[in-house]
Amino acid sequence: MRVVKAIFSHPSGRIGGAIVLLYLVVALLGAVGLTPHDPLMQYRIDRLQAPSSSYLMGTDLFGRDVMSRLMKGVGQSFTVAFFSVAFATLAGTVLGLTAAWYGKRWDTVMMRLMDVLLAFPAILLALLIVTIVGPGTWTSVAAISIVYTPIFTRVVRGPALSLKEREFVDAARTFGSSRSYILTRHLLLNLVAPLTVQVTLALAWALLTEAGLSFLGLGTQPPASSLGLMLSDARNLMEQAPWLLAFPAVAIMLSILGFNLLGDALRDILDPKTRRA
Repeated sequence: MRVVKAIFSHPSGRIGGAIVLLYLVVALLGAVGLTPHDPLMQYRIDRLQAPSSSYLMGTDLFGRDVMSRLMKGVGQSFTVAFFSVAFATLAGTVLGLTAAWYGKRWDTVMMRLMDVLLAFPAILLALLIVTIVGPGTWTSVAAISIVYTPIFTRVVRGPALSLKEREFVDAARTFGSSRSYILTRHLLLNLVAPLTVQVTLALAWALLTEAGLSFLGLGTQPPASSLGLMLSDARNLMEQAPWLLAFPAVAIMLSILGFNLLGDALRDILDPKTRRA
C-alpha cells in the first residue's frame, strides 16, 4: 500500500499508473465480453464506416467494430506480454541466482550463453524462433520469453554476486541455514526492487515485440484480434480509412508510454540511490 501511494504521488508514476490501470480495465472488459459489439461479427452493410455514434471508432473492411476489436486486442497483447515477461522473470531469476551462487565454470558457461542471446537484436531473435517453430500466440510467448531471459539473468546475477559476500549471508551459513533458504530469504528478497523495475520496463518492450510479430503475421492469428494484427490489416487502407491505423497505433504508443513512466517512477521510489527526499 505504501508503494502504491508513493507511485501516485510521483509525477511519472501518477500518469503511468493511470494509463496502465485504464488499459487493464479495458482488457478486463474485453475479456468478459463487455464490448459495444461482437468483435467477430461482420456488418457488411457498414463496411469502412467512419467513427460515429453507432461505431465510436468506425468499422474495418469487413464491417467489424474497431472499438470492440481494440478492446479484445488490448487484452490479447497484454496476455502475451504478461505471460512472456513472467516466464522470462522466472527463468532469468533462477539462472542469475545459480550463476552467482555456484560461480566458476557454471557462471562462465551460463553468462557466455546469455551473451550469445544478447548479441541478437530482440525482434530478430524472436522472428527466428517464431519462424522455426511456427506462428501463434503461445509461440510468441515462448519467443519473447527467450529473448528477454538474458536481461533478467544479468539483472539478478550482478547484485547477487555482491550480496552473497555480505556479512548476513556468512552469518546464515554459520548458523547452518540451507542453500535454498539463503537463496530465497537473503538473496532473492533483496532483489525484489530491481526486479520490479525491470519487469515494468520489460512489459513495454514485450508489448512492442508482440505488436511487431503480429504485424508481420507471425504472432496472433486471425480471426483473433491484437494491436499489431489490427495495424497489419490497416496498412493498405491508410488513405481510405485512416482511423483503422490511428486507433491501434495510439493504443500501442500509450501502453508503452504508461509502462515506461511507471518503471521510471518505481526506479526512483525503490532505488535508495535515486530516491527522492
